[in-house]
Amino acid sequence: MSTLEENLERFGKYAARFKEHTTGHYIDGEFVPGSDTAVFESTSPVDGSFLGNFYAGTAQDIDVAAESSRKAFEEWRNVPGARRRKILHAIADGIEARADEIALCECMDTGQAYRFMSKAALRGAENFRYYADLAPGAGDGLSLPATEHMNYTLRLPLGPVGVITPWNTPFMLSTWKIAPALAAGCTVVHKPAEWSPMTAMLLAEICHQAGLPAGVLNTVNGFGESAGKALTEHPAIKAVAFVGESYTGSLIQAQSAPTLKRLHFELGGKNPVIVFDDADLDRALDAVVFMIYSLNGERCTSSSRALVQRSIYDEFTRRITARVNRLKVGHPLDPATEVGPLVHPRHLEKVMSYFKFAQEDGATIAAGGKAADVGLPGQFVQPTLFTQADNKMRIAQEEIFGPVLTAIPFEDEADAIAIANDSPYGLTGYIWTNDLGRGIRMARDVEAGMIWVNSENNRHLPAPFGGMKASGIGRDGGDWSFEFYMETKNVCLSYGSHAIPKLGK
Repeated sequence: MSTLEENLERFGKYAARFKEHTTGHYIDGEFVPGSDTAVFESTSPVDGSFLGNFYAGTAQDIDVAAESSRKAFEEWRNVPGARRRKILHAIADGIEARADEIALCECMDTGQAYRFMSKAALRGAENFRYYADLAPGAGDGLSLPATEHMNYTLRLPLGPVGVITPWNTPFMLSTWKIAPALAAGCTVVHKPAEWSPMTAMLLAEICHQAGLPAGVLNTVNGFGESAGKALTEHPAIKAVAFVGESYTGSLIQAQSAPTLKRLHFELGGKNPVIVFDDADLDRALDAVVFMIYSLNGERCTSSSRALVQRSIYDEFTRRITARVNRLKVGHPLDPATEVGPLVHPRHLEKVMSYFKFAQEDGATIAAGGKAADVGLPGQFVQPTLFTQADNKMRIAQEEIFGPVLTAIPFEDEADAIAIANDSPYGLTGYIWTNDLGRGIRMARDVEAGMIWVNSENNRHLPAPFGGMKASGIGRDGGDWSFEFYMETKNVCLSYGSHAIPKLGK
């Protein structure tokens, strides 16, 4: 594996062009400056160093991009699925060819550790390949015969769609949304997060070089309050797919209402991992630690509430504490680093505010609870564990979105269900037990869109991905993505033999 110094050297070569020139937008097959001179600066969470300037997209930029998508849709919708498959595979090839560049830029732009981001580009390529292979059959429907009629269904692409992606793992999540939209025959206007804009432009370049027709993908940088709002309100955009916090989702829902847009939201989570005393505790420990402290805890599916049966609570939390204290915090391009810096100073301030909340509400800070001194001036925080907590505390109810775990004891199965469901969120749940019946009951009764039993988050691309309650609307993955990006049409054909009612004869 490459060293920190080698990774830094390669990143410097990749990132030089971002520093030398202000990065614009990708609209109608061309890389263009913004319609306004306003720019925003991107800095690295590692040390605050300058990464590049980006034009701040305006409503006018969004309008041009949406019109480009509208025109391109008239042709792209009719491109045969086999041809779309070929183009999407070419995009996947391009992603794999630039996987090192994507990974290093993502690390320095977001603060995510290289040990996790080194494979992020390959995951993005996998998303494109999976949906490329589904493209030829995306419009297929069902035959539904009746006594006097034959019904059949078919699916048609919805139209130009808006995709708004977050800052935490931006490249993979962009491909997760954009690939099925393109495979379905939709065109896309993409608004990436302003805190981590670099790899969205790399994806635009790759799509351009792969031969994606002009206007099929447009990428506009900018802020949610301006470019994002213009996108969600634009009448040419038929649907919006958004990944981010629940409050922003509610704003988008209101902005989209006058144009009756279809919406897909993957929002926040306060996900429980429930550990019973009969579980394989070694495996459960590995999963609990991994699912909150990997990716800096900045992931929607992180298990940020550890519900541990009281009979094993003290011993299990002692074991978690020991593991947390050994986590390696450092430069994200150091292969040994397990936890890197948080993405932005504002986010660091938010995460650290919960250390005070925990003490005010009576919890114990068993590990961490302060900034981490790693010899760099970035947004580093110690991985943190709160114990002796209850589910009414702010640390148990609010999404912290950092490397912070709240451990709560429970008595029995009914108590675990009550605590797990006492949350505004319902994205995921993790159950650890060797009682098969209990695992099945818990999977049924925990209010969450996805449940893993005796496993950490393991993604299967054909499976549905999404949440309940304040965690989202709709499902990604497999054919569920096409249900969002396509309209289902029913056609009814008469055999000519049924009686037609006669009026006025």
